[in-house]
Amino acid sequence: MPRIIVTADTPEHSPRGSVLLDELVHSVHLSTGHAAAQLVERLAWAISDAEEAERGPSDRAQRPEPPAPSRGTSRRAGERRAIAA
Repeated sequence: MPRIIVTADTPEHSPRGSVLLDELVHSVHLSTGHAAAQLVERLAWAISDAEEAERGPSDRAQRPEPPAPSRGTSRRAGERRAIAA
């Protein structure tokens, strides 16, 4: 079955690195613009997280905090916020 796996190469973790995304994919994930955009968004988050993990703690301390997600979106699928109507 097709998968997308994003890992970070960090020396302090296992030889395989840290897995930031491990997702089964199907053609339906690209069947509509909305579904494709969601897949690309998850992939972008995982890549960003992998880059941050590879920087190490000293580099992260010097880097400014990223801007908060725009209203109505969340950084992770598990993070849900109530949206005022």
